[in-house]
Amino acid sequence: MRDVKDRGPDWFRGVYAEHYPDVVRYGLRRLDGMAAAEELAQEVFLVAWRRRWEVPARTLPWLYAVARRLLANHWRAKRAAAPAVELTEAVGPDRQDGIVRLIDVRTALGRLSDDDQEILRLVGWEQLSLSETALVLGCGPAAAKVRLHRARRRLAELLRDRPEQTTSVSGQLGGVR
Repeated sequence: MRDVKDRGPDWFRGVYAEHYPDVVRYGLRRLDGMAAAEELAQEVFLVAWRRRWEVPARTLPWLYAVARRLLANHWRAKRAAAPAVELTEAVGPDRQDGIVRLIDVRTALGRLSDDDQEILRLVGWEQLSLSETALVLGCGPAAAKVRLHRARRRLAELLRDRPEQTTSVSGQLGGVR
């Protein structure tokens, strides 16, 4: 590990090269398209540069925490500015069943609290360990474990409303069943 005092351009380039794709994928899973995900990543790394003296050795969870806070601000501003828009995408018959299942899971996920959604995404989509997830969420590993268990249980309850359509897709969210 490099000394905290040595947090200049070379350090930043290394962190950026290593974690930029991860932060973009994080954004892609939460935003509409590549441009928005890349913009989020740029904002995250701007914060990382400005606060480079505070960045811990385990950089990726810290970057995800920054992205999470930036997105929270983004969603608050978006909710205040515009009404919700419904998904209306035409699909071919061969993909329709899979898309319907995915929409069911996303709908159930959307009915959960923001905290439940985030912990499921961090573990399922970003594939963070519980200790890394705890760092992102600003809690201890034991609290993260309890939160994950409760979020999985609540999602499973929502999915039971339509088990014939959602069972196969639910496994994509970090083993949620």
